[in-house]
Amino acid sequence: MLFSKNKHLVGLDIGSSTVKACELAHTKKGYSLKNLATTEIDSGLIVDGGISRPSELAHAIRALFDENRIRLKNVALSIGGYSVIMKNISVQKADEKALHNSVTMEAEQYIPFDIKDVNNDFHVLGPNKHNVEQVDILLVAAKKDIIKEYTGILESVRISPGIVDVDVLALQNCYELNSGGGQHTTALIDIGASKTSLNIIKNNVPVFMRDVSLGCGQIDQQIVSQCECSIEDARKIKLDRQSEKITAEEIDEIESVVIKNWCTEIRRAIDFFYSTYPDDSFNQVILSGGGANIEEFRKLLALETSSEVEVINPFINVQINRGRFDSDYIDSIAPQAAVCVGLALRRADDK
Repeated sequence: MLFSKNKHLVGLDIGSSTVKACELAHTKKGYSLKNLATTEIDSGLIVDGGISRPSELAHAIRALFDENRIRLKNVALSIGGYSVIMKNISVQKADEKALHNSVTMEAEQYIPFDIKDVNNDFHVLGPNKHNVEQVDILLVAAKKDIIKEYTGILESVRISPGIVDVDVLALQNCYELNSGGGQHTTALIDIGASKTSLNIIKNNVPVFMRDVSLGCGQIDQQIVSQCECSIEDARKIKLDRQSEKITAEEIDEIESVVIKNWCTEIRRAIDFFYSTYPDDSFNQVILSGGGANIEEFRKLLALETSSEVEVINPFINVQINRGRFDSDYIDSIAPQAAVCVGLALRRADDK
């Protein structure tokens, strides 16, 4: 089940270019960072959310745990993209068992997959404001074969998947830990290597969610095309800003074109939100993921959305031993760590 529970868990964010693991300790003073580790993986291991080379990914995850001495082997991981469907629906009030049966029956009309091919779960958001006899439900469904693919890889290296969550909900958990949520509407946007996730939340309730197939990998691909190099070399060129095959100005131009496309697609998604919720608006965008580090993107997105754009810091309310963790590393990795921090917050009875 997508919202199943376990006790203490390691947050494991398996991206298309990087695997990230986070372990938090819960003390009387709040949360403290126990472990944070990342490893890059070869391009092509994960394509469109599917795993093309399972044994290589399994080896990378096992090495990440071993090399960083992560002894706890129970994890919370997340999935996203087109294999996951999330809908806000309303159903009649009922006890837990009857509610589960009702949601299961209702689910089929909202899911574009064969109901036999998905695992579905739900979370009660609260009473429906238009009908006192109904409650609002967040329905989540994920394809069984994708869940089996990811959990099978973990089990092959003796890591136990305690929870399978959803990327955008893990990000929301992280946001609420560090902002406290609040009675306002905010857009959470995560720009990864190959996928951008948008979650608009109103009063801590997700009201609009969308995944788009775009991300930082598009910049890498453009550099590959121009320099005739590997993806790994392209990532290095992008970071170092120097190469015999391409100038820094040309890299800047590639980024500018890609960033404009990002903003166009995000703007389209937001326009659809406004057409669905014409009376709602937001003036705050919180960015996470590797794309959040690009200043030009932040400025252009602020203009496109007429909103204040901020970069998430998932460690604002997390105690960090600066003698153990390198401050520069923590600061640089922070936007990319948001999902795995959100996953690391998952505990028993937190549904």
